[in-house]
Parts: sequence; structure tokens; C-alpha cells
Amino acid sequence: MPEEPIHPHAIRTVFSGRVFTVQVESLALPHGHPLDAEIVRHPRSVVIAPVTDEGGLVLVRQYRHAVGQRLWELPAGSMDPGEGDEEAARRECQEEIGLIPATLERLGALYPTPGYCDEEMVLFRATGLRVPTGGDPAAHPDPDEDIESGAFSLDEVRRMVADGRIRDMKTVAVLAFLVP
Repeated sequence: MPEEPIHPHAIRTVFSGRVFTVQVESLALPHGHPLDAEIVRHPRSVVIAPVTDEGGLVLVRQYRHAVGQRLWELPAGSMDPGEGDEEAARRECQEEIGLIPATLERLGALYPTPGYCDEEMVLFRATGLRVPTGGDPAAHPDPDEDIESGAFSLDEVRRMVADGRIRDMKTVAVLAFLVP
């Protein structure tokens, strides 16, 4: 049973950007200690594990400026306002790898950094991948994305995690859901 949240007595927004907002919430912890909690407010997002017909995974590689590297990771992205989980997963799959899944299976949901961020990531396995046809909606990748994609066997993905070629936490976490 979830605990009752602690309600802040003051909230101030210290930054508002394109992707997230930062707020400082002043509150008293249950034992009375005051706390100014700095919280990154981020929309919910989806993470897609696109499974090939051969049982491998399609990964994307893109530059992540915060760490100054191009990282291999699973396709993912923020949900648009009013968009459902599955709708967002289909859209992101098409935008990032150019394929549309026939089937989406919800694997679970995780908070990747609950110490300072409220983002919830909803995880999906996508199967029956196909190339879009004229009747499908057009994909509109974000203008700041420069993405390459590649298909890898599960064994290769595990080796990539072990040898440090995959260091993206959401990708490593989703692997736990895919292990038979």
C-alpha cells in the first residue's frame, strides 16, 4: 500500500525549458526536519524493445550531450500531452527506427531517477515490426535527433552491456524484463 505523500508548504519554479521544469518544494519530513527538495518535472515517457523476427533487438545510437558520447540504447521518448502509452510507443518506434509494431506488450514501468526526477518510463516489447505503408501516419523525428539504428542478437546486446558499449540505464533495465 503506497504511503501518503508529504505535501510541500511552498513550491517555486526555478527553471522551465523545452524538455523539463525544475521546482524547489519546501516541506517538513515526517520527523520534522525541513527540506528544500529540488525536483526535475519531466513528462512520462515510453521505452520500446523492438524485437526482430529472429529474436534480436533493434537499438538506436545517438549523441547524448550530457555525457558527450554517442550511446547505443533502446528507442524511447516523451509522451505528447493527451497521448496514450501505446500510441506514444508506436509513434516513437516509427520515428526512431522507421518500423511500426504489429503488437505492443506492456512490460512494466520504472522511475529511472526517483531521487530528484518524477519521470515515469513505461516499458514495451514491440513485435511484428514492419515498414510503414501509405496508409500509416507519417513519422516526424525530432529536429535535434541524429539517430542510426542496428539489429543485434540478445547475446550481442548482453556482451555490449558487459563490455561497456551499452551504458544507458533504461536499456539495461529493460533487458531484465526480456530474459526468458
